[in-house]
Amino acid sequence: MRNFVIKIVVNALALAAAAGVVGGIHLAGGFWEVLGVAVVFSIVNTLVRPILAFFSLPFIILTLGLFLVVVNAAMLELTDALTDSLVVDGFGSAILGALVISLVSLIVGGVLKDEKRKS
Repeated sequence: MRNFVIKIVVNALALAAAAGVVGGIHLAGGFWEVLGVAVVFSIVNTLVRPILAFFSLPFIILTLGLFLVVVNAAMLELTDALTDSLVVDGFGSAILGALVISLVSLIVGGVLKDEKRKS
């Protein structure tokens, strides 16, 4: 349960960073709305992303993994469709947002894992 809560917080930070950096991504509302979007985004990534990645495996192999950016953008678009607080203007914005979210998640997740190893 603790890991899921940490994932939600990391996703909330990554979504906020993407909304701040990418002009075509907008988060409406306050802290609780962003946290709600992060919960939906985490659930979508947990349930839908593995299925989509499995069915797009030939494209992932053919592009040496770069197609995963498209899969991540699709998860961001799906989260946009499921929530009212997140607005993604187009698929180009979703691609850029997916890159920002992946980068922030990688950095924050790495810092949290380092803190976990020290204790």
